[in-house]
Amino acid sequence: MQIKAEQQNPLTRRNFMRGSGFVGGLLLGSGMHSLLSSCSPPPSTTTKTPAQNTVARTPNPKFIPDLEINLQAAPKTVPILAGRPTQVWSYAATLVKGDPTSLTAIPDSYLGPIIRVQTGQRVRVNFQNNLPQGQSSIVHWHGLILPEEMDGHPRFAIDPGQTYVYEFEVINRAGMNWFHPHPDMLTGQQAYAGLAGLFIVTDPEETALKLPSGAYEVPIVLQDRTLDTNNQLLYLGSNIGTPRNSGGGMGRMNNSDRSGSGMGNMSSMMGFLGEQLFINGKPDFTLTAATRVYRLRILNGSNSRIYKLGWSNGNPLTVIGTDGSLLTQPVDRKYVMLAPGERVDVWADFSKLKVGTELALNSLVFSGAENVGGSGMGGMMGSSNAPELGAAMKLFNIKIERAETETLRLPSKLAALPLLRPGDATNAAQPRPVELSLQGMKWVINGQLFEMNAATPQETVNLNSIEQWEIINKLNPGAMMDAKGMAHPIHFHGVKFQVISRQVLPELAAGWQTVKDGYVDEGFKDTVMVMPGERVKLLIKFEKYSGLFAYHCHTLEHEDAGMMRNYRVNG
Repeated sequence: MQIKAEQQNPLTRRNFMRGSGFVGGLLLGSGMHSLLSSCSPPPSTTTKTPAQNTVARTPNPKFIPDLEINLQAAPKTVPILAGRPTQVWSYAATLVKGDPTSLTAIPDSYLGPIIRVQTGQRVRVNFQNNLPQGQSSIVHWHGLILPEEMDGHPRFAIDPGQTYVYEFEVINRAGMNWFHPHPDMLTGQQAYAGLAGLFIVTDPEETALKLPSGAYEVPIVLQDRTLDTNNQLLYLGSNIGTPRNSGGGMGRMNNSDRSGSGMGNMSSMMGFLGEQLFINGKPDFTLTAATRVYRLRILNGSNSRIYKLGWSNGNPLTVIGTDGSLLTQPVDRKYVMLAPGERVDVWADFSKLKVGTELALNSLVFSGAENVGGSGMGGMMGSSNAPELGAAMKLFNIKIERAETETLRLPSKLAALPLLRPGDATNAAQPRPVELSLQGMKWVINGQLFEMNAATPQETVNLNSIEQWEIINKLNPGAMMDAKGMAHPIHFHGVKFQVISRQVLPELAAGWQTVKDGYVDEGFKDTVMVMPGERVKLLIKFEKYSGLFAYHCHTLEHEDAGMMRNYRVNG
């Protein structure tokens, strides 16, 4: 039966998942399965014939690094909950050359490591893929401005047993970036399994500000996960397919899964939501703090979940930085929206609190991020305990346990950013459109799915040009589900951009009103949240490097299903 887009009581993601029994047979039976429960041993390092679009890269003897790291992705078993340990995939790093403080761990976590560098340093990372058979991988340095062969584009993914050598100079300003897998059709499951780390850049401008550091600088990685009764990670299996190796573990999506339709693609259309909130790889996190100022460097490392950050005591959040750079000056927000891939740098002043005080950072209620519409599907599917997208949730607690004297003060000025003016764009009168829409069960960009090596003339720019691009989150009239669209976090590789305007369709303004005051658009970004019916104009300078770079939705299930394109910078 045709479902009308204007239905009064749209079916939500969780209601649909709870109500559709015949889909439950697909997702909760054969399709939704335990990850990594029988991972094969790490493969040998013998060079093998590369898979499609796979080229191993070797060191350049003329490149002399200041910092050199060996980084491997491999299976690992860790305690997360009481009882049986959990099998994950994790990055492990060792220092080959450079300052020992450049490489640190996220405390008590399978995530990480944290790589710390200075602007201007030359870095070599020898990445080895030791994942199970069938898991090609490559590392994307999310937020870093790098040459195309160093950026982690899917076309450079390597097979298990192969090594890819990254060599680059850090040209970014001070800020928190991160790294994660970026193989075509495998990113969601590899990141969900545990592959993520932080890449923090400092520079003299930031150092002079004397911001909180050491124990008072706290990385916070927000993720949501679902574990089974044996403490093993579960991932919605509609876009994973059958494991390719008899040893078990996760398999690669078949090409037919990208172009096909039907209920097997439900999670690729809606994105994954987990049942438990993890902070730095652990549930039920509490930050034990002193009466000091803390710098909370927060990353949304979830596959799909969006957070609306707010203090439990109602105080505003003081933001000093966003995606990979400081702001020009601090800004206060009653709440901050944080979509997958986005980062926010928070000045958290606990200096006036009494010892024994407890408060929490929560995700507050919001609406309109997904508008699934339909009827007549209830009563057929098993339950799901994952909180709805936009539901209120406690993220973590803060407990003030020690009295200490604070001497730091919030700077009135932060970074001297080289901000552009909208009129600097050569196409200010006619921005390039980036249209987000639903075709069948697939989200697409400008009506197209991902093509590994292609960029259209509309996706081709000149080096050092300044342009406006407008992301348009369109309605999908006639669609059985999500006729009004979903929120999409759009990430551009290889550039930083400014958000210069936002507007929304009147019929979708109600949901937008619950999130709009949480946007922090004052500085440079690399990922931007776009609500249903919203139009967001970006101002971008395509400087430094020519080549082919990706841009995509950072809802990882959408990306894996093809909501990704390339843009080409001609030198």
